This record gives sequence, C-alpha cells and structure tokens, in this order.
Amino acid sequence: MTQTDLSKEEEHLFAVLSGRRFLQMEGLSNEVPFFIYPYDPEHALAVTGSKKRIKNRLANKGIVVREVNLYDLSVEILKERGVWDRLIALEPEQEKNDFRELLQGMLDPQLHIASAIRAKLAEGDFDIFFLTGIGEVFPYVRSHNVLNNLQSVVTGKPMLMFFPGRYEQSATLGSSLVLFGRLQDDQYYRAKNILEQEV
Repeated sequence: MTQTDLSKEEEHLFAVLSGRRFLQMEGLSNEVPFFIYPYDPEHALAVTGSKKRIKNRLANKGIVVREVNLYDLSVEILKERGVWDRLIALEPEQEKNDFRELLQGMLDPQLHIASAIRAKLAEGDFDIFFLTGIGEVFPYVRSHNVLNNLQSVVTGKPMLMFFPGRYEQSATLGSSLVLFGRLQDDQYYRAKNILEQEV
C-alpha cells in the first residue's frame, strides 16, 4: 500500500464518517452500527496520524468522536483494581500461558471491558465511537469477544473499530477478523467494512 492509497482511504473515511447517512445509521436493516477499518499493521503509525486528522476534521464540522483505546483502558482497569504493580512484578517469573490466562480473566470483555467502555461512553455526548488499541491487547483481549459484548453497550451511535489486519467477508464462510494479517480470530458477522460503505 502506498502513501497515495492511505491518503485515499483517509479521505474516504472522512467522507463516510461525516455523512448524514452514516451519522444517522441509515440503511443498516436493523443491524448493529458497527464498522471495521482494517489496515495493514505495517502502516500503524500512518493510520494513527490519519485517525488524528480525521478526528480534527470531524470536530471542525461539529461531529464529536469518543475514542477508547483498549490498551489504555486495560491498564486503567488493572490499576483501579490495585493489581497493576503486582502483575508487572509477576510477569517475568510466570509461564507465558499462565500469565495470559490470568490477564484474560482480569480483562474479561463481558465482566470488565464492556462495563468500563459503558462508563467512558456515559462521560458526555458524542456522535461516533472509535475503538482502538486492538493489536496492543492481543492475546489478552480478543477483538471478536469485545465486539460481541459491546452490542448492548454501544447503542444509538455508530462505532468504528480500527483493526490492524484483515476483515474477510464471504457469503459462504461468513466474516472473520485476521489480526496482523496472520492470526485468525473467531468469526464475527455483524460489522461492516467501512471501506465498502458508500459516501
């Protein structure tokens, strides 16, 4: 992917996100208003820059974006529970699989992540919700689990998840998230690829 391609994607994202159709969630046929922006993980820094520019441009049009970074949220949850320092000390001594399972329990999307996101969304009015930091929390938090648990949390506003990898959609096989373009996550059927949305 070239810089020109990234610039075109940025312009497409801005055009879709600032459009009345997207903001009013038209044409969803009772589907959840979840969208995925899949991008090549090699371009993560460029995508971060694009995201910042898009948020600024949307703000200039009076469109408020609420962003939650899953990594930052996870650290916040662990610190609030008073376990952060103990985890940092424990990590070098514990087997990787045991440590992964420990964190997966502490950051369970249904028990902890969804309610923390609900609290963030309740902090004030917004028009669009950006979910970021997906790659940074793997394998402790899996993206499809988060999406499944947000269906009752993110209601009435569209959500865009920035996903470092591919979102593969097939009429026969369903849809699946492929993190970093290599790691097949479980299938997730309900989100739409933002790059395929009409302006």
